[in-house]
Amino acid sequence: MKNILLIVTLLLSVACGNAPRKATNGDSKAQSKHFPRVLPPMQATPEDQFAYMAEHFWDRFDFADTLLIGRLDSTEMMRTYAEYIATYVGPYNGAPVAKLMSRASVSRKMLDYFVSMSERLFHDPNSPLRSDELYIPVLEAQLAAPFYDEYEKMVPEYDLQLASQNRIMHKANDFRYTTASGRTSNLYSVAADYILIYINNPGCPMCRDIQQQIESSQLISQLIADRRLKVVALYPDEDLTLWRAHPLPKGWINGYDKGCKVESNRTYDLRAIPALYLLDRDKTVLVKDSTSIPQIEQVLMQMLG
Repeated sequence: MKNILLIVTLLLSVACGNAPRKATNGDSKAQSKHFPRVLPPMQATPEDQFAYMAEHFWDRFDFADTLLIGRLDSTEMMRTYAEYIATYVGPYNGAPVAKLMSRASVSRKMLDYFVSMSERLFHDPNSPLRSDELYIPVLEAQLAAPFYDEYEKMVPEYDLQLASQNRIMHKANDFRYTTASGRTSNLYSVAADYILIYINNPGCPMCRDIQQQIESSQLISQLIADRRLKVVALYPDEDLTLWRAHPLPKGWINGYDKGCKVESNRTYDLRAIPALYLLDRDKTVLVKDSTSIPQIEQVLMQMLG
């Protein structure tokens, strides 16, 4: 968790672009404020302390005080929010975030403040806490709030549509692909215990790194050899010159999206490439929009028992 919080702090302190506020002599209202910490009951068990903090982490934060926003250290608040998510919420539990957004919806200024932090934590492709399951309740709070007009809601509506696709433990959207030979098929025709969708662009350095990691993974390689896992590599762009010049490993299904239907139909979020999706044999999403081979391996090991 410490590594996650360090990465988040470095990433988001730059993104915020705000130095910590300092006290002004003779003006107590201008003094920097720190996040008001809640302490768990000392006599409680570790499990009860964890449950208490998950429920009461924000109890001492005054959501009605919009002046507080200007007196808080932006980096400290971002780290605090990241700590809450990483320690007590997890990547797929949207209910606590929905409750937090409800409390922040007391005013537009307060909601905007928490939406801004949430966007950097849950929606930034470089954030280790990126998660559509956590971002969905943020977008829903924006759309439900009375503070925004129909034009201001257009962006969260669009983002919500994308975030709602291919959710964890839901069926993945089908797509068609065309191979170099001209053969056309679709995702749902692929039969295997597990399917690893690899959305890629051969000109992308990170894509080459991900490909090497997939090839180097003993677990994934063994499952491919046992015909229990199939890799479906999808190139989503129009220019096929580079794609044809970079064939993928033998045994992988390597196709392109003819007519760029995935992007035009918004069936997968192509905002950041590469992207990995792990599915089971029923095409249920186990891992969504990831770039972490260790995460893929961890989920596979859990599924394999």
